[in-house]
Amino acid sequence: MSQSTEKIDLKNVTNNMFLGIDVGSVSTKFAVVNEDMKLVYATWARTQGSPIKSVQEGFANLRKVFGESGSSIKAVGTTGSARYLIKSLVKADLAKTEIISHAVASSYYVPQVRTILEIGGQDSKLILMQDGIITDFTMNSICAAGTGSFLDHQAHRLGIPIEEFGDYAAKSTVDVAIAGRCTVFAESDMVHKQQMGYPKEDIINGLCEALVRNYLNNLCKGKTLLPPFVFQGGVAANSGIRKSFEKSLGCEVIVPEYFLTMGAIGAALLARTHIEENNLKTIFCGFSVSDEKFVTAGFNCSGCPNKCEITCVNKEKGELVARWGDRCGKWTI
Repeated sequence: MSQSTEKIDLKNVTNNMFLGIDVGSVSTKFAVVNEDMKLVYATWARTQGSPIKSVQEGFANLRKVFGESGSSIKAVGTTGSARYLIKSLVKADLAKTEIISHAVASSYYVPQVRTILEIGGQDSKLILMQDGIITDFTMNSICAAGTGSFLDHQAHRLGIPIEEFGDYAAKSTVDVAIAGRCTVFAESDMVHKQQMGYPKEDIINGLCEALVRNYLNNLCKGKTLLPPFVFQGGVAANSGIRKSFEKSLGCEVIVPEYFLTMGAIGAALLARTHIEENNLKTIFCGFSVSDEKFVTAGFNCSGCPNKCEITCVNKEKGELVARWGDRCGKWTI
């Protein structure tokens, strides 16, 4: 799947709408909400190693739905690992972490949420909430064994589309234990189980349970997990993982309708609050950003022994758009 549209609802298009952009290393998500906080538009696409290009393509798609200028967009928020880069590129009004953005969106759709389980393509997160406030969180961005990339890789090995993983797991009749602590152990264990003659359905179900076991043992160690549970991020599409969570937690796990774009929705809601509460006017540059040509360059700072790698993004005519990478803040724009 290279791109998908979660929602286009032209009935709720107004002249006061708010855009959220969530740019990660695996995927780029756009979400637009109106002044009543109703979701009007949401898309998901693979970043394909180029956050700038994927965002420009996202704006090109927005043009087709909302017209040329983008004047109906009254505020823009960014989140994800490339949030500061994209904030500079499109002149967004604020940039917030994924933790905050996901928590805001979850609280909107499930107001009493206490535990948010988020598994994306490259990392996984646990967010604990009480009365709409984040009380604790943890992330796993080091080990791939508990992420969507891990499942993608194993699906490719087994020759099964990742979208059908949950259906296969549901057909399992025998419990098969797969070592999910790391990708190397998981692969060797899966090969071993295949050689023993276990069907794919049982191996896939074992893989889902291994991922959940890995998540709970690593991210949730020492934490008190309370319901309601909300499961979001790309891996939430896998019904096998959701059922494994429910089996381990002994409780229903809620998957929101727009689980793929919750970070972008949260960024849009935060942008709306930021503009309205501070009585500000957006600095958003409009949809024309999709026509711009950007050039990325870099250098190593020689100001101290850290020798930080500084990345610069310029427009085609040389105008500096963004610069980051220094620890001291000397070059950051």
